[in-house]
Amino acid sequence: MYTYLVLGAGIQGTTIAYDMARFGDASVVHLKDAVGTQAEASAAHINQLLTQEGLNPCVQAGEIDVTDTVALKAAMQDVNSCLSAVPYRFNPVIAACAVETQTHFNDLGGNTALVQEELALHDQALAAGVSLIPDCGLAPGLGNTLAAYGIQQLDHCDEVQIRCGGLPQNPQPPLDYMIVFSIEGLTNEYFGKAVVLRNGQIEEVDTFEELETLHIEGLGEVEAFTTSGGTSTCPWTYQGQVNTYEYKTIRYKGHHAKFKVLKDLGLLELDAVNVKGQQVVPRDVFHAVAKERLTFEDKRDLVVIQAVCKGTLNGSPKTVGYTILDYYDEATQFNAMSRMTGYPASIVAIMSARGQNEKGAVPLERAVPGDIFMEELAKRGINIQVL
Repeated sequence: MYTYLVLGAGIQGTTIAYDMARFGDASVVHLKDAVGTQAEASAAHINQLLTQEGLNPCVQAGEIDVTDTVALKAAMQDVNSCLSAVPYRFNPVIAACAVETQTHFNDLGGNTALVQEELALHDQALAAGVSLIPDCGLAPGLGNTLAAYGIQQLDHCDEVQIRCGGLPQNPQPPLDYMIVFSIEGLTNEYFGKAVVLRNGQIEEVDTFEELETLHIEGLGEVEAFTTSGGTSTCPWTYQGQVNTYEYKTIRYKGHHAKFKVLKDLGLLELDAVNVKGQQVVPRDVFHAVAKERLTFEDKRDLVVIQAVCKGTLNGSPKTVGYTILDYYDEATQFNAMSRMTGYPASIVAIMSARGQNEKGAVPLERAVPGDIFMEELAKRGINIQVL
């Protein structure tokens, strides 16, 4: 039996703690948050679900300030595996504390520069005998794990294409989109630079470009365009092995054109403008007014993720691919975004507790055995369409 610690009791952390309690051979799952009442409400919801399923209601709530390293290390004592579901800016410090307490650690990632800081702890993590694995959510995360598994199925892989999107089941105006994570995170992914592997070279390309149309079985025609963060460390990991490694975000058709109008009007700029004597950042205004208008009473969402790997097998051209289409779960009230972010992260944490992952601070695509991971996904009833 294992002891787990989940930092952050939002929707992601709640889903993670539930999954650990169900599938992680858990004696106890500690769910801690900066707001104690949030942790208590989340733990109560999980324990009610577990009781209904005839399982041990083993989730315990607590309050913690993750910037207090003394309290953080105390919370990690006697914990087999810790998972961070707090904003990514905190992860390097949390990771360092986990190494000190000899606690396996993983997080949801989202910022490649900070992930590199965590990976710099490799020697210390190796000496401590722990697995430290960042970027274990959806994208980056699940997409790269599926791609890594696909690469392993080929004698040689030339090209990897990953597509992913979180969408409302019932799209509504004005953007046929609803907030499934922070709106600040959304605009950050849309407007910046994406790191890709092209022609064997690591390149930075503009985001919100290279619009394409694709067909997803069960969803129909959708569009996709470049966004930042999804490839994470993979361009560096696979340079010299794979020629092309790219990622795009999926949206309903027409979304890109609508958002481009906002961009072209300057409403997403970060440079302040003078408005009646006040300095105002246009993007801050957009965040403030759009968040409410992109939040709907109907919370039912879906997540689609696809990883396609092209290369050769036994001397012949071969394409392998994996597509997951997941939906809001009425029984647990966990949305698809939290399931497809939380379950993969929880699986990695559980595998670390069991000693199944590579030790040290290691990129996700190198650290996690793909065959075990795929088996764990199947246990959760996740339907994977294999190309």
